[in-house]
Amino acid sequence: MSNQLDQLKQHSIVVADTGDFAAMKAYTPRDATTNPSLILKAAVMPEYSHLIDKAIADAGSGASIAQVIDRLLVAFGLEILQIVPGRVSSEVDARLSFDVAATVERAHAIIALYAKAGIPRERVLIKIASTWEGIRAAEQLKRDDIRCNLTLLFSFAQAVACAEAGVQLISPFVGRILDWHRKQTGKEYAGAEDPGVQSVTRIYNYYKQFGYRTEVMGASFRNTGEILELAGCDLLTIAPPLLAELQASPQTVPRRLDPARAADARLAQVSYDEAGFRYALNEDAMATEKTAEGIRLFAADIVKLEQLLAARRG
Repeated sequence: MSNQLDQLKQHSIVVADTGDFAAMKAYTPRDATTNPSLILKAAVMPEYSHLIDKAIADAGSGASIAQVIDRLLVAFGLEILQIVPGRVSSEVDARLSFDVAATVERAHAIIALYAKAGIPRERVLIKIASTWEGIRAAEQLKRDDIRCNLTLLFSFAQAVACAEAGVQLISPFVGRILDWHRKQTGKEYAGAEDPGVQSVTRIYNYYKQFGYRTEVMGASFRNTGEILELAGCDLLTIAPPLLAELQASPQTVPRRLDPARAADARLAQVSYDEAGFRYALNEDAMATEKTAEGIRLFAADIVKLEQLLAARRG
């Protein structure tokens, strides 16, 4: 009997949610995702010190800290692409989450660095927060043949707006949804009752029922139970400790999500203009709070990364 990780790979594309190269090699994912928090965590590890030095040297003495950070993100991305056969996600500064033009400009700068290193655009996903402005930036970048991963996604309205914009991929945050509901209700949730699992299941079924091509990648898991309930989701991005648990378990992994069964959910098709999107998000306290919190946390880690790079640059 194969382990749960190998079985899961038969149903979903497994993505490594880490900046640690050794972990990626151990679990052979197809793709890898990073974010400012993961890059910051990796950047302080001695074994990755050379990447910081390289980013600083390549940027040159006249470069801004923002330009050095972009080079560092790409330096990690280039290392990752030597390990995974598929794609890497590199994130735009979270402080630009409400600025369409600045997000587009920063995405082009990151893609240009990858292109200079010989990496084709189809191997890179630009991560952007799922704000109204972020979705509009992704829509514009799609026209420029730049693919995006819309992250910090917590609501059905965000998912619908992303699909209508033709976004390449979304990352609904399963575990953070669970965190919010646990805090509000004091209850423990398991299996199909997990509100994060329910959110992704609804989004997946909606996309398949109405033929949207946007990929759904469940993210931010708190336990393997959440992952297994979403077996069959297009992609699942999983942190190394949970990958290890799956690899160690011989239990059977049945497919839970299936395009052939998506229509059974009988969901009604909806659409959002800007006003409707903002109102729907405002009505969803969990999504409003977790999106804002996520942007703040990622922004704080970018500031810490800037400080680290400034100190190293001298």
